[in-house]
Amino acid sequence: MPSFNIQELIGSLQQDVRETLLQLETIQQIPADVLLRQPEPGKWSIAQVLEHLNGYNRFYLAAIEKALNNSTKPGPRTYKAGWFGDYFTRLMQPRTDGSLAKKMSAPAAYNFGPELDPAKVISEFRNGQQQLLMLLDRARTADLGGIKVPISISKLIKLKLGDVFRFLIAHQQRHFLQIDRVRGVVA
Repeated sequence: MPSFNIQELIGSLQQDVRETLLQLETIQQIPADVLLRQPEPGKWSIAQVLEHLNGYNRFYLAAIEKALNNSTKPGPRTYKAGWFGDYFTRLMQPRTDGSLAKKMSAPAAYNFGPELDPAKVISEFRNGQQQLLMLLDRARTADLGGIKVPISISKLIKLKLGDVFRFLIAHQQRHFLQIDRVRGVVA
């Protein structure tokens, strides 16, 4: 499993979140009717993709904050990924050429219908990214390997905090590629 210098890992993840926020600035310039337009029946609109990400953020940001609040032990300078968390991160993460390792279906709880308010969806996502940046900053001195966070599909399964951050951000990157594809069809 890969090992990371914690400061470098956190810095890299924060940069990924900042890039997502830059992409969001472009998205918020798109008219609401276009944000709600599905590229074809059964395919998500841009607003639905963002709401899907909001659903994950609602769960994971609260779980990460709770885990950080319950932790008092300072962490080491390096972090070694867990095999399970690293596997799911690599599965989720877009390849360098922008392709995806595997197509996946969203769990029903994270699949939202077309009746959305794009302004609220975008605002919630932006606020979630700001919270994620703050949590990453707090994690600079935390034990990324020792703190465990439950996963969204089963609270019985817990991953290392470092793996949760990596997975969550890879998941966002994956869906921002989807947003780019949808923009090419509906705009």
